[in-house]
Amino acid sequence: MQIVIGNKNYSSWSLRGWLAVQHVGAPFEEIMLELDTPEFAARIGDYSPAGRVPVLVDGAVRVWDSLAIIEYLAEKFPGSGLWPADAAARAHARSVVAEIHSGFGGLRNHYPMNIRRPVAERPPTETAAADIARITAIWRDCRARFGAAGPYLFGAFSAADCFYAPVASRLRTYAVAIGDVESAYVDAIFAHPGFAAWAEAGRRETTIVPSDEVD
Repeated sequence: MQIVIGNKNYSSWSLRGWLAVQHVGAPFEEIMLELDTPEFAARIGDYSPAGRVPVLVDGAVRVWDSLAIIEYLAEKFPGSGLWPADAAARAHARSVVAEIHSGFGGLRNHYPMNIRRPVAERPPTETAAADIARITAIWRDCRARFGAAGPYLFGAFSAADCFYAPVASRLRTYAVAIGDVESAYVDAIFAHPGFAAWAEAGRRETTIVPSDEVD
């Protein structure tokens, strides 16, 4: 398999797909196209009709949406635990993943993922604050109801953590004040070997995407 991604420093959607591929444990090749460059515009059409990353390539199969990648991998590797085994937990996980997949634009716009940025506070806008309140409520609820078996939202690492990992990165980068439960979850994401490897690679990148650099 191949996973086509953007810059590790900035591309939150790429991180989601990459974590999922890394989690299932099968060999894969990484293809990085630098965002906002002529090369990206010239090459992305070879992989995705939507013109976006991430894209999973598995032989003749092309999967070009992060949630679709999760579902494809969960079917191909049913023992991987991408979705919780318990039906109620699995339904809840799908709901919270769908919620972030389609929402929280205030958070995304005000706090672009930028792993390399020195940690410094950036006060939230009203819409970003509302998004943070909802996301942290999701985290507390998942941890309380389903998280007894491990440090992640549903205990063991799952698709939900693939999707909320970029949020954990944003909250730490911009020094957003959160509670103890949420802080422990952010710590767990940063300690995850896959996320740690991604973040280290992101910090080594030198490319600048001006739209994702904020004070």
